[in-house]
Formats: sequence, C-alpha cells, structure tokens
Amino acid sequence: MRKHYIDNLRWMVILLLIPYHAAQAWNTWGEANYLNFEGNKVPSSFITFFSAFIMPLLFLLAGVSTRYALKKRSYGQYITERVKRLVVPLAFGVLVLVPPMTYIADRYNYGYEGGFFEHYGVFFTKFTDLTGGDGGFSFGQFWFLLYLFVISLVAIGIIALVKKIRSGSEVKVPLWLILCLGLPLPIINDWLSVGGKSLVEFLYLFLIGYYVFASEEAQEKVEKFGVLFLLIGVVAGVASTYMFLWSGKDFGLANRIAKFVSEWFMILGLIGFGKKHLDFHGKVATYLSSRSFAFYSLHFTCLVVMQYLLAEPLKVSIVLLYAVPVIIAYGVTFAVSEIFMRVPVLRFLIGVKAK
Repeated sequence: MRKHYIDNLRWMVILLLIPYHAAQAWNTWGEANYLNFEGNKVPSSFITFFSAFIMPLLFLLAGVSTRYALKKRSYGQYITERVKRLVVPLAFGVLVLVPPMTYIADRYNYGYEGGFFEHYGVFFTKFTDLTGGDGGFSFGQFWFLLYLFVISLVAIGIIALVKKIRSGSEVKVPLWLILCLGLPLPIINDWLSVGGKSLVEFLYLFLIGYYVFASEEAQEKVEKFGVLFLLIGVVAGVASTYMFLWSGKDFGLANRIAKFVSEWFMILGLIGFGKKHLDFHGKVATYLSSRSFAFYSLHFTCLVVMQYLLAEPLKVSIVLLYAVPVIIAYGVTFAVSEIFMRVPVLRFLIGVKAK
C-alpha cells in the first residue's frame, strides 16, 4: 500500500525551496550565492532554521522509498532506474540549467561583460568553491542528484552484503533507540563534506530510512509522539537560530547541539505528524507529487532569473525584493515544469518517468 504521506512530505519540502533559496541572497555569514544582496538577519533566520532538516529529511525519505522500490525491482533494475532518474537530469542540469545562474552571478557580483555562450568557457574552466557565486563551475541544485546517485550505489552494496550475512533486512527498534539514532549526526556531519554537505551523514540517513523508517512499526512509534517531537525540534531550531544569528556571542558546542537536536527531532516529528495527518491523496496532492521532481530541477534557475531581473527595480524594499521574485518564480516554475512534463524528450531529460 502506497504511503501517500511520504509523497506529500516530499513535495511540501520541495515547494519550500523557492523561498529558502531566495533568502540565501541575504545571508549574513558571507556564503557565496548567485546574487549577493546586503546581509539581513531576518531572511538569514529562515535559512538557518530550515537548513538543519530539509535536505536530511529528503535523503531519509529516499531511503524509505528505496526499500519499497526493491520489493518490485532487482538491484540491476534499480540501478538502471537511478541512472535514468538521477544521472540524466544531473548531466542536463549542469549543461543547460546551471550555466544561466553562474552567468548571472558573474554579471551581478563581479561585473562580467561577456556574452552568455561565451561564459560557458568560464563555467567549464573556473573551479573554485563549486557554489557558482563567482561564475565558476557548480552543480547548483543538482548536487542533490549527484549525492543521491552515489549514495544509492553505495547503499545497494551495503544492502546486498547485509542480506548475505543475515536473512531479512528489516530492523525492529524500540522508540528509545530510534531517538538515539540521531546521536551520530554531529559527529559524522563533517565527514566527506563538500560545501557543508556531508556524504557520510546523508548516507547514514538514507540507510536509517531503508532499515528503520520503511517499517510500519517504526512509523507508528513516532506517529504517537509526532507533535511532541515537532515541538522539541522547533524549540531547538529557534534556539540554534538565536545563538547563531541574534545573540552576538559564540555559543560553540551549545549551538551545535541545538542544531542537531533540531535536525533529528524535526525529521521524527514530520514523519510522525505526516503519517497521522498527511496520508491523503487527491487531485491537488497527486498533481504536486507528479510535478515535484521537475519543480526541483527547474525552480532555482527560474528564481535566480527573476531575482536578477527585479533586483534593480525593487531594490528600495527588501520585502518586495524578496516576495515578488518568489511569487513570480512559483508561477514560472510550474509553467515551465508543465512544458517539460508534456514534451517526452524534455520529460526524459529531467528524469521523470514516461506516462
């Protein structure tokens, strides 16, 4: 039986990425971005709070989905599907959708005066921090597909090995142990990390999704305390945001602990809350779920273009400069997604299954 709440959580998180990525233009810690405006703590707070758990949640949900997928597919079929759904859109994205963002970044942040196609020479020869904020090479939003493909391959090897060692792959764990599964997160967060994105941490979350949260029993355990876990996660996230941005002090370890408490309890809370309240389907939910992958691939490019075009006319108001591009980017992204979904070649290039 399909778990609709997993699909719903996924598209809800993906929809959140437009206001999330828009806020990055105002980050106060000097992180490179395609457009860098004057730092502001309000949009930076939005980033700080949500960054703790939104991508970790997607990797954990990917592990859950993999468990269900392998009930109907062989390892070979699963890997073939991963190539089609991850490698193809990764290649298309890096070649077609990311270069416009780095071109805009070079023009806006550094005054680049060359043409768009001429800038491809810069894109494929300038390797710095991989953010693209200086016009150099970047995976953009497609880093997620790259990580997920690598993690999927590694995970399949681990899953196959475990199956040879022991029969059955479902791990039944008590609630207290589920809570303790978050303890390694602050330790492994820096392992094989590129730009603050840890391959080891995301692999760990993927495997937890596969071995633990694909189990109905584990889902039911966190469902009972979903609201409580959400409350703990929100309080920890607010505390972490305050310590990092607003306190004017270096809280060091306390801030780090709050961040990872927020990460783990927001994940637990959203799964528990989602199972109880978001396990539904209908025309709207089905539509948004079917468009979520296309939306993810296209949203950042559409947003950056909108922010660039409106940066000058709306510079008098940070509220307008934030809100108007976000609103327009939603409409443009859905419109372009619809075009991609209706044209078979484009549908294939962004990794969406044929009808």
